[in-house]
Amino acid sequence: MSRVLVTGAASGLGAALTAAFRARGDEVLATDVAYPVVTGSRDGRRATSSTSEEADVEMRLDITSDDDWAAARAWVEEHWGGLDVLVNNAGIAGGGRIDVAGIDEWQWILEVNLLGVVRGCRTFTPVFKQQRSGRIVNVASLAGLVHPAGMASYNAVKAGVVALTETLGHELASYGVQASVVCPSYFRTNLMASLRGQDEALGAVVTQLVEGSPISADDIAAAVLAGIDAGDEVILPDPAARAAYDLKLRNRPAYDEQMRHQAARLDQLG
Repeated sequence: MSRVLVTGAASGLGAALTAAFRARGDEVLATDVAYPVVTGSRDGRRATSSTSEEADVEMRLDITSDDDWAAARAWVEEHWGGLDVLVNNAGIAGGGRIDVAGIDEWQWILEVNLLGVVRGCRTFTPVFKQQRSGRIVNVASLAGLVHPAGMASYNAVKAGVVALTETLGHELASYGVQASVVCPSYFRTNLMASLRGQDEALGAVVTQLVEGSPISADDIAAAVLAGIDAGDEVILPDPAARAAYDLKLRNRPAYDEQMRHQAARLDQLG
């Protein structure tokens, strides 16, 4: 049985990962920014979900808050005495063409999607080093490996998560700590509810791709656990992600043509 902390666990992939870990007997601390502390529950921390599509959250954790991360570490050390798997899953949707998206949008997505992951890794690396074991699982996106037009800020921060994860894999290997990055393509989730920004055309395109995907969060979660068990450092959890990255590696001209066709289509939308 592993001791697992999942961020962004209230819904979407975070809820699916929490359920998948628990289904195989792991103990999970489910955290999310979306739910306040409710008294009269497990350690005063559990907040019940408002719909059947959401998961129970046991601790409020805003991944941009150093204080929240410190509280999560304190809870883990007090109740578990250590941690086996840190899953940095929480994130937001964003993007926009370079002359449309404002610098405030860049700063917002950088703070959440990259520095939120950095904070989690910084918080628990001392724990992993001391116990000389552990695994960091950072949920990035296919956008961290394949970079479609109109998504510069999202692509950049997700590529940063990919680079961070590889770096930590090298940096912490001598301590018995492993690092994996998850890079899914579009799948059905409520991520688009967090989308904000000035590029409405991009938002419409991405929303359509997410809502029309045949892949569910449960599908991605199952593939993530399989990748963790296999020791994969880069987890491409769905066929579309694997095909897109393979195209980039094996046939760059065809990949570039596809990306530029998508860019032209976006411009046609306004």
